[in-house]
Amino acid sequence: MKVTPTDIPEVLVLEPNVFKDDRGFFLESFNERTFVEKTGIAVSFVQDNHSRSTKNVLRGLHYQTRQPQGKLVRVTAGEIFDVAVDLRSSSKTFGKWIGVRLSAENKHQLWIPPGFAHGFLVLSESAEVQYKATDYYAPQHERSLLWNDPDLSIPWILEQEPIISTKDQQGKRLIEAEVY
Repeated sequence: MKVTPTDIPEVLVLEPNVFKDDRGFFLESFNERTFVEKTGIAVSFVQDNHSRSTKNVLRGLHYQTRQPQGKLVRVTAGEIFDVAVDLRSSSKTFGKWIGVRLSAENKHQLWIPPGFAHGFLVLSESAEVQYKATDYYAPQHERSLLWNDPDLSIPWILEQEPIISTKDQQGKRLIEAEVY
C-alpha cells in the first residue's frame, strides 16, 4: 500500500496493492497491521457504511460534534469528488479543505481523521461509496457545514445545480458552525 499525505498532512490518500490478471483483480481494502505500519495511526473501526447515489448528488458536508468519526472512504462503483474540511479550531489548517477524486477504477481510498467535515459529489452516472468509521453514527450530534460556503470556496466539479437534501441545504457556514 502506498500512502500519500495531502496538503492537510493528517488526511491521507491510500493506494492499495492491486493484483490484476485475465480473471480480474484482487486487493486488500483494509488490513489493520499494514494500515498502522504505513500510517502510524492505530484505529478501531466500529461501523461500515455503504451508499449509492446518482449523478450530481452532493452529500455533505457532515460531521458529528460528539463522537467524531474518522473515516476510511472508498468507491466500489463509479466516481466521486470527495472533500474533507478541517474543523479542528486549534489546527494550523483549520477551515482548509482537501478534494480528491475517488473511483472504482483508481481504487484509491481517503483517510479522514476525526475532527473533519466530509462530503462528496457523484461525477459518474451513479456511484457506490463505502466507508469505515471509528465511532458510531449519532444523529443527535450530526451537523452539516454548508457545501457552498463562500469562505471555503470549494470548486465542486459541477455540470449543473447539484441534488442536495433539505438537511444539507440548511448547513451552517464555517463562521457560525460548531467546531472542535
